[in-house]
Amino acid sequence: MTDDVTEHEAPTRRDTIKYGGAVVGGGLLAGCTGDSSDNSDSGSTPEQTENETESQTEENSSYTVSMEPVGEVTFEEVPETWFPFTGDYADMGVALGQADGLQAVGIRERFASHFYDELPGVSIDKESLTPLWQDGTDKEVFYELDADVHLIDPNFMINRIQWEQDDIDEIEQNVAPFFGNTIFSGSYEWHDYKQYTLYEALKKLAQVFQEQERYEAYASLHNEVLSDVQSRLPDDRPEIAVLLPRSDPPETFLPFVMDSGTSFKQWDDLNVEDALAKSGVKNFHETRGEINYETLLEVDPEVIAIRQQGEVPKDEFNSEFVSHMKNHDVASELQAVENDRVLRGGAPYQGPIVHLFQLEQAAQDLHPDIFTEDEFFDRQHVADIVNGDF
Repeated sequence: MTDDVTEHEAPTRRDTIKYGGAVVGGGLLAGCTGDSSDNSDSGSTPEQTENETESQTEENSSYTVSMEPVGEVTFEEVPETWFPFTGDYADMGVALGQADGLQAVGIRERFASHFYDELPGVSIDKESLTPLWQDGTDKEVFYELDADVHLIDPNFMINRIQWEQDDIDEIEQNVAPFFGNTIFSGSYEWHDYKQYTLYEALKKLAQVFQEQERYEAYASLHNEVLSDVQSRLPDDRPEIAVLLPRSDPPETFLPFVMDSGTSFKQWDDLNVEDALAKSGVKNFHETRGEINYETLLEVDPEVIAIRQQGEVPKDEFNSEFVSHMKNHDVASELQAVENDRVLRGGAPYQGPIVHLFQLEQAAQDLHPDIFTEDEFFDRQHVADIVNGDF
């Protein structure tokens, strides 16, 4: 990663705004870190005057959004181009109707955009997205993309991608602000500030993109679906172990103890118990360790949920994972294997759209006697929200 920024000292779109050929000083998207309270969550527009024209000045068209840990970020215009590092924020942006401005994502395979195939008129060309992670993430890609906003927790870049604070400051000064909070996991020791729920984070992004009506539409749909699902759940709470295969065929796994992160939302919504937490197995986010079938047999969970990084159809899942475990000397002794309770665990990065699909999938797999194969949310309705036809 280069520290030489002299070639980037020329004015960028963030340095000037042009109105009818006249150059107005100031940034197109100027972010500043300040009070991290939620007092400035909603955008504010000064009272229009009698002589105001359609070309508003930057003073009366700007708005401020606050989110920890970045604090207050002021936008002079609604961002048009953007990118996240993780797929949860990518899904949120698409859900808010911003697919055309999405430029990149950390690892393309971990963005569960395949669910969009079921939404009429909604699609993403994932292969066209720039992969931010290429054996590291260089600052140069941020300059090349020249996005209007980076939907990334700066502390994620520092603690997981090994950037320095100076790198964050440089990109904010020369390109555009960071705006995000690491929500997918609640187990990182460095995350000692407010962690947002999925819909709290979505509300913040809706304010950034000035798409509050879309947010309200998703919140209403989410509450309706969740209320229906939870009203039908049985009283018993199955013990589940969430695992990510470390090898192919699966011989070792990364264990994920369910925490406050949004990557477990569908399982939290289904009121399951965490078998790994009860056993004392350490969370992967804490130890970066893995477990084998012998350790898993000591836990012997009622249900095993195997996470996938990309699309894995049910037939392929059964042939690659379930069949292997049934024919394995040790794995075949697990009660979850014996009772056909090895389920698809879903993708860890989920925004509002991916969550709806994964909640439906998890409910049908976990309680097939209660939740049939029938869809329990309207695909067309979700597509209409994405396309602004709600």
